[in-house]
Amino acid sequence: MKFMIGVDLEGVACTVGAPEQPLTDGVNYQFACQQAVREANAAAAALFDSGATEVYIWDNHGSSLNLQYDKLDDRCEIVMGTGARHRWPGIDNTFAGVLLIGYHPMDNTIDGVLCHTFSSKTLQWVKINEVEVGEIAIDAAMANEVAGVPVIFVASDYQGTVEAKRFLPWVETVYTKRGLGRNLAVSKHPMRAAREIYEGVKRAVERIGEMRVFSFGTPIVQQCRYKRIESAQRLILNSPEKYVMIDPYTVECRVEKLSDIY
Repeated sequence: MKFMIGVDLEGVACTVGAPEQPLTDGVNYQFACQQAVREANAAAAALFDSGATEVYIWDNHGSSLNLQYDKLDDRCEIVMGTGARHRWPGIDNTFAGVLLIGYHPMDNTIDGVLCHTFSSKTLQWVKINEVEVGEIAIDAAMANEVAGVPVIFVASDYQGTVEAKRFLPWVETVYTKRGLGRNLAVSKHPMRAAREIYEGVKRAVERIGEMRVFSFGTPIVQQCRYKRIESAQRLILNSPEKYVMIDPYTVECRVEKLSDIY
């Protein structure tokens, strides 16, 4: 069995942000990187202990150069860097499942810690086929489109796990903290969160036959609402053949495949 673990940062234990400041620029960033390694290692150990033959860890936050790679489980392969043709670089249909570690809720989530969709600086929300979505659903759909692979496990803050269950009702989840606001949380101890992730991933593999792939259907109609009019206008100017303006802040595109966007 082969698995890929997608690792983001905002959803790991004991990680919050500061007002008007991205996590990467904040004092919590270095700890978030350490805890992401701890949680990814817990997931990887559970996979290997459940019979996995190969485990890939995909560092996917921002520039995709965040984790201290020599601290990752040395049985794993590591995917990092930018310039991929699609999300989940390196995946194919020989993988049995993907896991989401450190993921966060979508924009406009009440008490969602560091909630956003891809860019907290520029985007207000993203909708696909008239439904507001975040990175959890998008990456689940991408894993299916690219390789026909299901998401089997999600670790996030509490609101992120609720979001995951809404789109992926079969998936195993573990929450790492409960948000009291975008930059405020009551977190599980980092080591306890890692132990619970280990047990949750074990449960997920035991239920592998129940896991399903996720799709938005076709065609894909995506709308993005930007925080500044200039950002929306720039997208129209750069790709007029793909995008149309719905209102001064919102652009829309219609494609056959999600990978034409991501």
